[in-house]
Amino acid sequence: MSPRSRSVNEELRRRSRERLLQAAVELVSERGYEATTLGDIADRAGSARGLVSYYFPGKRQLVQSAVHRLMHRTLEEALEREPEPGDGRERMARAIDAVLGLARDQPVLMRQHMAGILQPEGFVQCPDQQRLAQLLSETVARFGSADTAADYPMLRALLMGAVYAAVVPGVPMPVPTLRAELFERYGLDWESGVPPDTEVPGGTYDTDLSRFFATGRQLPSGPSDRESGPRPGHEPEDGTDQLNGQSK
Repeated sequence: MSPRSRSVNEELRRRSRERLLQAAVELVSERGYEATTLGDIADRAGSARGLVSYYFPGKRQLVQSAVHRLMHRTLEEALEREPEPGDGRERMARAIDAVLGLARDQPVLMRQHMAGILQPEGFVQCPDQQRLAQLLSETVARFGSADTAADYPMLRALLMGAVYAAVVPGVPMPVPTLRAELFERYGLDWESGVPPDTEVPGGTYDTDLSRFFATGRQLPSGPSDRESGPRPGHEPEDGTDQLNGQSK
């Protein structure tokens, strides 16, 4: 069998990482964080277990990266949904509803996410976290902020506080109450965005999250990921750190 090309190797690794992220979201949603092991995630993804430790330093980093993917793509989908938001106020309403919708529909995942970012290590600086921050910053700018550098962290803090309040065990606050508070703060009409109990195509009510973890184009047949995963003490063939986009 002839060696695979560099581009095919890179695409296979990208797809492997995508499947690991998707498996992490699915399993933590189903079983909770503590009951989910890295081996479980690798098995669900159909990947060699060595690939998990190559792409992610540990379970916390993997799960937080997976939730950042879910948040980034959910927000992106809300902002791009037809009809496109006509102004910054509708964009702000959609952003608030997208994040609160995740707290409502994915409480186990979002509870673990809040617990993870409260650890001393804080946020995992992955591409999806950076894209999420960019989308929220752009939303603040489109809303008309004269000082995005100050107003973006405030929006982020308010959303994090609302998510925490919605998922705290035993005494969660109703999402509509949290939404009303945020909408009043930003002067938004209640009918903007996605009002409570409203379903939209691709909204957070959709439990099939596979669309957020695309595996891409069909590749030539060859060894499976489980067969081609890095051996202990070895890196994938191209030596690229896919998590940070840097050469090892």
